[in-house]
Amino acid sequence: MTDPHAVLTRLVADFAALSGQFAKVSRDLAELDRVLAVPPAAPRPYPGAYPAPYPAHYPAHHPAPYSAPVTQTTPTAPPPSSPAPAPTLTPTPTAPPPDPAAPHHVSARSEGWVGKALAVAGVGVTLIGVVLLLVLAAQAGILRPEVRVGAGALLAGALVGAAVRQNARPGGQVGAVALAATGVAAAYMNVIAVSTIYHWLPAAAGLVLAAVIGGGGLMLARRWDSEHLGLLVLVPLVLLAPIITDGITVVLIGFMLALGAASLPVQLGRDWIWLHAARTASVTLPILGALLGASFAQDRVPALTAACGIAAVLALAAALLLAPTTRNHTALGLLTAAGTLPVLCVSWAERPAVSALMAAALSAALLAMAAGAGLIRVELVRTGPLRRILSVWAAVAALIAVTVAFDAPVAAPVLLAMATVVAVAGRHDRTARWIALGFAVVGGLYYLGVAPPYRVLRPIAVAAPTAVAVLIASVLLICCVVAIVWTWRAHVPAAGPLPWLGAATVLLYAVTTFTVTAGVLAGGVGGGFFAGHMAATICWIGLAAALLWYAARRPRADRAMPLGGGLALVAAAVAKLFLFDLGTLDGIFRVVVFIVVGLVLLGTGGGYARWLTHAAGESHPAGESRGTGKHQADNEPV
Repeated sequence: MTDPHAVLTRLVADFAALSGQFAKVSRDLAELDRVLAVPPAAPRPYPGAYPAPYPAHYPAHHPAPYSAPVTQTTPTAPPPSSPAPAPTLTPTPTAPPPDPAAPHHVSARSEGWVGKALAVAGVGVTLIGVVLLLVLAAQAGILRPEVRVGAGALLAGALVGAAVRQNARPGGQVGAVALAATGVAAAYMNVIAVSTIYHWLPAAAGLVLAAVIGGGGLMLARRWDSEHLGLLVLVPLVLLAPIITDGITVVLIGFMLALGAASLPVQLGRDWIWLHAARTASVTLPILGALLGASFAQDRVPALTAACGIAAVLALAAALLLAPTTRNHTALGLLTAAGTLPVLCVSWAERPAVSALMAAALSAALLAMAAGAGLIRVELVRTGPLRRILSVWAAVAALIAVTVAFDAPVAAPVLLAMATVVAVAGRHDRTARWIALGFAVVGGLYYLGVAPPYRVLRPIAVAAPTAVAVLIASVLLICCVVAIVWTWRAHVPAAGPLPWLGAATVLLYAVTTFTVTAGVLAGGVGGGFFAGHMAATICWIGLAAALLWYAARRPRADRAMPLGGGLALVAAAVAKLFLFDLGTLDGIFRVVVFIVVGLVLLGTGGGYARWLTHAAGESHPAGESRGTGKHQADNEPV
């Protein structure tokens, strides 16, 4: 049988050799990059030679074509017996201009990714070796714990020291970043192993030491102005730390929170959005995984709930601190939403009351940040994309708080009231109008759940608390629909009559539900149901008369929409009267509804004609006969 001690020793030696080879290749490539980046010395011309001028039609940035060699003139003395001839020219060839396509003119920057890729591979291989040293050796009982921990600490210190020396050399920054990231991550995982595997340090002391190590490594990244160093520290920890802790535990989440808090000051004054993304992922992903596991196990872990709150505070603080120096505010807003996501998912592992309070607090904080409200005096309130994202996320948090805290009979009126308030208060803001519409849609769905259509068509007894909730929700639904359509029509005039048509349908349903529910609550499923429908039909025809009255007082150019709406309501009321009330209502209720609707129609027809006659008479000049006005009024539709 093969000795496991020998196998592990060979594995550790192989990983160390691979890491050293990767580091050597990375250094050689960096040196080659530095050498190739130096431009070659220009050739010195021969004595007396001068370069041929560029043709006039070639621009300054375009290389001149190769022309005939330029010659050097050397006059010779003529014979004494002959007349002095013209001096002869002795050609002296000069070197041609350098070819722009020559290999030494190709910038080596495009090949710099090779060294970086090998450096990243070296980081990964070395850290896997450290994990094997800490975990497999402990499982197999190979080497003493002191030896394993000491070897890991020595390796981390040696790597950081080598990184400092490497960074001082020309072209050694790539290798230095890789070595430093490997050393810091190795030291961090060593502290995790000491606290979780060997239990030599209590959790609090381990968190403090881990925060010091992670913060020191990230401060080194800030000193070297290298975002890549911070990424190479954070990303491997997200992937490898759960292996050491044997899964996602509360202790691991604490270590990640400590690292996230330590990495936040490093980003001040730097536009390192990718480092911020890695920091957010290192905190959010373990918490979400723990919440999911707790939901399946149906466990309540108070420490996990506290971790969700701390993660949200870190995300909001990062948004405040990084907004003035970050150019990509859309990415910052999305990362802020991702960082606060555990608070919205805390209901998976916590009581509804606690999770609803946390979601409501998050919504209030996001709304305060988005609005400014005189409390936040930073650049955050003047960044459009970030403000819109925070506003939408505040609305999502408020929606989750309401749906978690209340059942449908209470959630429906609360959401409809929120939609009305947001529609009126934020009528000049497009994002607020969309948020109000979203609240109204969700509240309307809850309203349909507690007041379904079959309760309007059939007499069904309803419990008193539910009936009261339906009555309140019906009134709020009417107010909400009117407010939303009013704000959208004022700011989006191109919407046409469709918003009013949808609003009229919802209004008729809400009015009918209110009257029928009130009738059943007051008079029972017999006479109360009939009285409710009688009142509903009268309300329909009353709304139609009100619209026609409003249309008669509008200018002719603005009269088409209210006139068409009033006539449509008249048609709907008459259709309900003959198709439903005639066959459903009984006794005096049928008589009353027909008489009232008929009288309203008679009064509306005569009143509309009189209103138009009066309006036409006032619009004509003095001295013009009123007969013309009456003639025009007779031509108007009634």
